[in-house]
Amino acid sequence: MTSHHTPPSASSFALDSFPDAPPEGERWSSWDGAMHGPKPRPDWVITDLGAVDADLGVLKSGKEADVHLVRRWLPATTADPERDVLMAAKRFRSNKHRMFHRDAGYLEGRRVRRSREMRAMARRTEFGKELVSGQWAGAEFTALAQLHGHGLPVPYPVQLDGNEMLMEFIGSSDGVAAPRLAQTRPGPALLADLFEQLRDAVLRLAGMGWTHGDLSAYNVLLHEDRLVLIDWPQIVDVIGNPQGFDFLHRDCLNICRWFSGRGLDVDAEMLFGDLVAAATSS
Repeated sequence: MTSHHTPPSASSFALDSFPDAPPEGERWSSWDGAMHGPKPRPDWVITDLGAVDADLGVLKSGKEADVHLVRRWLPATTADPERDVLMAAKRFRSNKHRMFHRDAGYLEGRRVRRSREMRAMARRTEFGKELVSGQWAGAEFTALAQLHGHGLPVPYPVQLDGNEMLMEFIGSSDGVAAPRLAQTRPGPALLADLFEQLRDAVLRLAGMGWTHGDLSAYNVLLHEDRLVLIDWPQIVDVIGNPQGFDFLHRDCLNICRWFSGRGLDVDAEMLFGDLVAAATSS
């Protein structure tokens, strides 16, 4: 008589072969070996190497990167209760899957040390594209660290590991992301307050010598009547970039156009003048 055996599942194989492996489809925390965000860190950041990361799905898909919702948690022990947090994982595309149509203008104000690397980036060789991709991820992480340190309304950058950046998730505790400003319809009083929030943020940013470079109502989140500015890989040095003031002017026009379209009386050229004054006096 022939006996039939049910093949072991992938999960039981993993647990039998690797008893210390995390649950199937998940990974140990990638904190170790990554570049970390600035101190003091928020209390919610989990740095324990025994924590587990789980990908909960895509929040946003874009031309340069996809943003996933990630849960990091530390299983309960006899001494401590379980701790967990939701984060946004921004994963920049590889050189084969990214679009580089915007790179040249934004990168003019940036420099790398080696002339070979500069030539590779300029010629868009495979090596050069990988350098550009790394610069996008590194530029956004560095920018968020500095902006958060100066109190600007941006997500806290938790860590950078290769082309993946983990940062603060802006949304509800059950994983519902805050809407983009473009998706909202605030009343007159809130609309005026939101413009003042934005004006304060971009003035402080200009005072640091920077502009967002791609500012619009699609790169601003509204969370509990508070604006949070996102998507910073193309941040522009207003003085160092030959096109810096053009980017600054475009940011003003784009965001003021949205507020004007919602019925708020705003003057983009007046705001631009204030930002130029702040940038040139920094």
